[in-house]
Amino acid sequence: MKIICRCEDVTEEEIVQMIHEGYKTMDDLKRIIRVTMGLCQGKGCRKHIARIIARELGIPVDQVLQPTYRPPTKPIPISATEDKDA
Repeated sequence: MKIICRCEDVTEEEIVQMIHEGYKTMDDLKRIIRVTMGLCQGKGCRKHIARIIARELGIPVDQVLQPTYRPPTKPIPISATEDKDA
């Protein structure tokens, strides 16, 4: 058993299984098994997952679309979220 996404504890076997079930993009896998959604936001697993998808689909790795990222639109300081009435 080879863990690919350490943050979400997802194995290569799980990724391959999902690809064979019809989930063929990084966004598909992100939605169904949460890869690239952990603390590292895919920095540790994105390239590995792309290689697995390419291998299983028989396509070049540069044809594997990367997942969409949605950074915060405006940072909010923690002090802004504290309950002032408490």
